[in-house]
Amino acid sequence: MTAPFRSHWGLDPEVRFLNHGSYGACPTAVLQKQAELRARMEAEPVRFLHREIEPLYDAARAALADFVGADAEDVSFVTNATSGVTTVLRSLRFAPGDELLTTDHEYNASRNALDFAAAQSGAKVVVAKLPWPVASEQSVVDAVLAHVTPRTRLLLVDHISSQTALVMPVARLVAELKARGVETLVDGAHGPGQVPLSLRALGAGYYTGNCHKWLCAPKGAAFLHVRRDLQPGLTPLAVSHGRNSPRTDRSRFRLEFDWTGTHDPSPALCVPEALRVMGGMLPGGWPELMASNRSKALAARALLCERLGVEPVCPESMVGSMAVVGLPPGYPLRPEPPLFLDPLHLKLFENHRIEVPVIPWPQAPQRHVRVSAQVYNTPDEYAALADALEALLR
Repeated sequence: MTAPFRSHWGLDPEVRFLNHGSYGACPTAVLQKQAELRARMEAEPVRFLHREIEPLYDAARAALADFVGADAEDVSFVTNATSGVTTVLRSLRFAPGDELLTTDHEYNASRNALDFAAAQSGAKVVVAKLPWPVASEQSVVDAVLAHVTPRTRLLLVDHISSQTALVMPVARLVAELKARGVETLVDGAHGPGQVPLSLRALGAGYYTGNCHKWLCAPKGAAFLHVRRDLQPGLTPLAVSHGRNSPRTDRSRFRLEFDWTGTHDPSPALCVPEALRVMGGMLPGGWPELMASNRSKALAARALLCERLGVEPVCPESMVGSMAVVGLPPGYPLRPEPPLFLDPLHLKLFENHRIEVPVIPWPQAPQRHVRVSAQVYNTPDEYAALADALEALLR
């Protein structure tokens, strides 16, 4: 199984990998850069981690900030978007009666962090149920705003939902909530590299995103962007030397978040290389790459809807580089312990060598299949998925 651009990755050639969205996939050139950085660190750990790390972090942060349309001073590296969400929620202080708003599409790990924060403070989690299928962006905005009250203190919302691949109207939500005196925490796990970003223009209080997914950096690279006026209220999950540092040449935000204890900084330091490698895949750079992936995802959605006899679940304006397609009934088996993987998902992999998530949504036994579109994917892979689904669902 060969395809253009596939040679840039070490993906199993026997597997049609249509699930870039879950964990990403790192090009071999970026992994080579990571190996070089690790070798440099292990050759002289004290020099690297004590004397060289700060300018290396500064350069990596500057490259990332330029890509996401932010000031480098407002960006800090974290290990993943879940830790970014948890950092914000563990730092903020809520009181009994406060309301923390989210949607029923929110990622389970982030929802768990929200529930935990509410339980610790006596606050209440309010869930806005979004219409499904989704007719328009306005319907999402209306559903969220209907649950905003004078007690609402924060909105936690996915930029792109993991379960449904919806590109949420976050700019409108941030503006509407801000007008009502409410800050927004955007869980942008899938955002960077899938859709264009300008965090300055967005103006959200907090935005966290992964670099290991659509930017194709190594696992362990993510970021937290905090608006300048809100930075004094944030503390990293691990409190370390920066807390009482006498330095005045860097902000408290920088001093506390840049060093949280000994760890492998190579994933974050590889972000500039990932941006360079992925940006060089197509002549038009990142804009062409994102547009091409989106076009591929829309084409895959149209093919699957036609072959399975179902309708799209959302307008094209709410699709990025992933798309979900509702599956007709016809495969009665249910997920079983210990992993609770959908039997249909397992059959697609075991019998057809297709790696693609099958998601119970809105609730079992209803299912959706979520396809990802990265530069290494080809139309014949989505056609093979359609063939396999027809055979298994028949």
